[in-house]
Amino acid sequence: MLLSLRKSNSIVSMINGSLIDLPSPSSLSYFWNFGSLLGIFLFSQILSGLFLSFHFSGDASISFYSIIYMARDVNYGWLLRVLHANGASMFFLLMYIHIGRGLYYGSYRNLKVWLSGVTLLLLSMATAFLGYVLPWGQMSFWAATVITNLLSAVPYIGTMLVEWIWGGFAVGNPTLIRFFAFHFVLPFIILFVVLLHLLFLHELGSGNPLGLSSNDKLVFHPYYSVKDIYGLIMFFVGFMLVCLLFPYVFMDVENFIQSNPLVTPTHIQPEWYFLFAYTILRSVPSSIGGVVALVMSVIVLYFLPLILVHRFKSSFCYIILSNLFWMFIANWILLTWIGACEVEIPYSNLGMIFSLIYFIMYLGFWVAVEAQDLIVL
Repeated sequence: MLLSLRKSNSIVSMINGSLIDLPSPSSLSYFWNFGSLLGIFLFSQILSGLFLSFHFSGDASISFYSIIYMARDVNYGWLLRVLHANGASMFFLLMYIHIGRGLYYGSYRNLKVWLSGVTLLLLSMATAFLGYVLPWGQMSFWAATVITNLLSAVPYIGTMLVEWIWGGFAVGNPTLIRFFAFHFVLPFIILFVVLLHLLFLHELGSGNPLGLSSNDKLVFHPYYSVKDIYGLIMFFVGFMLVCLLFPYVFMDVENFIQSNPLVTPTHIQPEWYFLFAYTILRSVPSSIGGVVALVMSVIVLYFLPLILVHRFKSSFCYIILSNLFWMFIANWILLTWIGACEVEIPYSNLGMIFSLIYFIMYLGFWVAVEAQDLIVL
């Protein structure tokens, strides 16, 4: 009865083809779990954010106090808040691992899937930044001021653009209202792009660690559904341990102070998942150069399918490229660490060096691929 329903009902059969009888390559590892984990955490973020929005006020005079009210007087409001705040950190951790896996195993060869994935990264970064501003604490206010003010570096229209985003001549109540509106809407746009991402993925099928043909298939359930459930349990336990034992470990202490336009924090910094880009931004002396470097640190991912055109499907087959990848990861971690440090010697000098290495590494990837292809030929 259930089997016939899975096949005969049009809606159930569509779900069946995507989750149960989905043909999947036979050699997938646990690194292919992170897509499903990202989907689950995206839904949890939307749900927790929806419940938080019931009690949040988008007015600059009381938004900070609405956060306090939620934490103190709303039933399980404190839990919703830490789930949403730490859920963002977990979401970006999973996303960076997912992108790293795609880079290591050559997933950028599937053009439409890769481009939609990078678009998802940009939309997620925009959503997270807008959400970071909403509590209207010291770090939220000054992060909004500093980051949006970067648009003033755009020639001719920069100042007008900044004032349009601010809704006035400084960050204030209109800024907070429009940031709240965009923060609420963007996750639904992300959901739409996720559907496109999945559509493109199922069009050609997933890659595999060995870079072999994916003609050898298995049904998704139970072989990979068990793997996904195991990965979900492991990450969920770690996530709940952070939320219940160290709920504020990823939050900035300055953000527990109400915003004051007259007092500047000693060190303005974004959340940890933006620190690598923030280091690149502040490592360039000129403002326009810093903005270009900041944008290119993420936009460069769009060009990987054009840069890395290699004979073998998986980058795993390229020895030099594999070693360069882990050097790239180490450099990314160092950029993240430098971003959390104050702008002073030696951190500023190290930031310049690591930022330069970050972009040179992409050139190194291309050289490694071309060199090994020539040797094989």
